[in-house]
Amino acid sequence: MRKHSCFVFLFCGLFLPGILSFPRTNISIDCGSLLPNHEAKAQTTAPPFLIVASFDNFEPGNEIPVTLEGLNGTGFKAFHLQAREIEGDVPVGTFNITDLNTKGLECHNLTNSAVINANSDVKQKVTTIWTAPHGVKDLRFTATVVQDLEKFWVGIQSKTLTPMSSESVNATGKSKRKVCFECIC
Repeated sequence: MRKHSCFVFLFCGLFLPGILSFPRTNISIDCGSLLPNHEAKAQTTAPPFLIVASFDNFEPGNEIPVTLEGLNGTGFKAFHLQAREIEGDVPVGTFNITDLNTKGLECHNLTNSAVINANSDVKQKVTTIWTAPHGVKDLRFTATVVQDLEKFWVGIQSKTLTPMSSESVNATGKSKRKVCFECIC
């Protein structure tokens, strides 16, 4: 009898929490459509989230801080953030992971071309660093943000970022502009 009670206790300890737990919160979001993997419909109201890029212009190799944040303390559990050219639907550039609530994702065979949530904890703000590639045109950061299993917004966009003119950038991606620290007038 003692063996049976140990078995029942072990069974309950291992399997009962999974059986009685809340619905799964591991949400994945498609790289192309930016749609989550669950049945709910996207919200059509203005999103209570904002994507802020630290700069308006970029050159190849620039590292640009990008922040996704909820307005007025609005939290979110999941997100998927990419940089996309205005005329495109494929991510460009790569993200350097700097926030413990984020992790990189490979989309279209490009490592860290998107950044997603690393956990389902409620977040009000995440920040990452995006590295600009060569040969891209005007772009925006685009995100899907999931507040909970019933509420999510698709296609949230940042302001437009514009590449510096090709005349001001040499083959190494470094600026050709010279700065005069001691100018003689």
